[in-house]
Amino acid sequence: MREHRAKLGTLFLIVFTDLIGFGMIIPVLPLYAERYGPGAFELGLLLSSFSIMQFVFNPLLGRISDRFGRRPVLLVSLLGAAVGYAILAAADSMFWLFVARVVAGVFAANVSTAQAVIADITGPEDRAKGMGILGAAFGLGFIVGPGFGAVLDLVAPWLPGVAAATCSLTAFAMAWFLLPETLVKGGRPARRWLDLGALRETLARPAVLAVLAGVLLMITAFSMFEATFAQFLERFLGLVGTEHRARIYGFFVYAGLLAAIVQGTLVGRLSRRFGASRLVVAGGAIAAAALLAIPWAGSTPALLAVLAVLALGQGLAGPSLSAVTSTLVEHDRVGGLMGLYQAMSSLGRIVGPIAGQAALGLGGAVAVYGIAAMLDILMALLVAAALHARPAPARPLVE
Repeated sequence: MREHRAKLGTLFLIVFTDLIGFGMIIPVLPLYAERYGPGAFELGLLLSSFSIMQFVFNPLLGRISDRFGRRPVLLVSLLGAAVGYAILAAADSMFWLFVARVVAGVFAANVSTAQAVIADITGPEDRAKGMGILGAAFGLGFIVGPGFGAVLDLVAPWLPGVAAATCSLTAFAMAWFLLPETLVKGGRPARRWLDLGALRETLARPAVLAVLAGVLLMITAFSMFEATFAQFLERFLGLVGTEHRARIYGFFVYAGLLAAIVQGTLVGRLSRRFGASRLVVAGGAIAAAALLAIPWAGSTPALLAVLAVLALGQGLAGPSLSAVTSTLVEHDRVGGLMGLYQAMSSLGRIVGPIAGQAALGLGGAVAVYGIAAMLDILMALLVAAALHARPAPARPLVE
């Protein structure tokens, strides 16, 4: 048990360090692109290219991790990310910016592989806790990274790319020296190195399809919020102008910190008492209620209270849904399934901002957050129905 806790702590540091680097690129990538005068479509395609590649390649890399182990795939993913960031730092045209984001997206299997590691080293009763700790690392990296990226960009425009590459190489070194292989030999499929038939068989299971659809709905809903919230603050709270940028960023940091606290401290305890499945449903309902309330929060204190409720709902639902998903297949297919999970997350991050901006333009904040709330409610109902009807989950292999 102590050994598994050590692996979990190591995994937290690896993901946190790598996600700091990923987060550094978020605020500066549009600024890099604007130097070359791209059109709106070209800029949108650049910003989406990472998620598109992740959508295509994550299931394949996940399946490879079922065959060769988690550690090799995680190492290759981290190294690929470092190469992508290095290309970004040296890019002198839109072509090379696209190359950088495509390379990073192709190898972006760090989170799905880390989720598979959690499934390897935890039993069903502790799975949500492990996923929650991983989610906290993810969230904290996203909080710290953009701030560093914005500051480094003021020093030199190539510096965020170099710093991000350094973060990924640091995470690579930690994985190389500190993280042993977690997939036991008996858990590896005796099939050819890439068995796409196994992915098709996995997708043929109704519970898997329903839960993956739930992932898409949940991430789309939250991405709609993320993509429009700064505009909401500008239009409805009057935070217009560069002097309010720090305050707008502060709202995101506040919500992210609360979600990380929920994931890192509450999810494990509550899942042991109520079960991960119930936390998915409850979290979806809580998040939906918060989204519905956002347009009516007319003051900063009210909005902070609503964001706290949203962080609670999202913090409960996200890692619990990851935990539930990992129990839906035999252990030798978990890597492939978590790759599909992250593929649906990537698709949600592509669809969500587009849907959010369209809804904001057509119906304002009420439309955006009303639609997002409906998606969360639909996710909760879909997952509840699927898990109620499913057979008993496969027994995990835990050393």
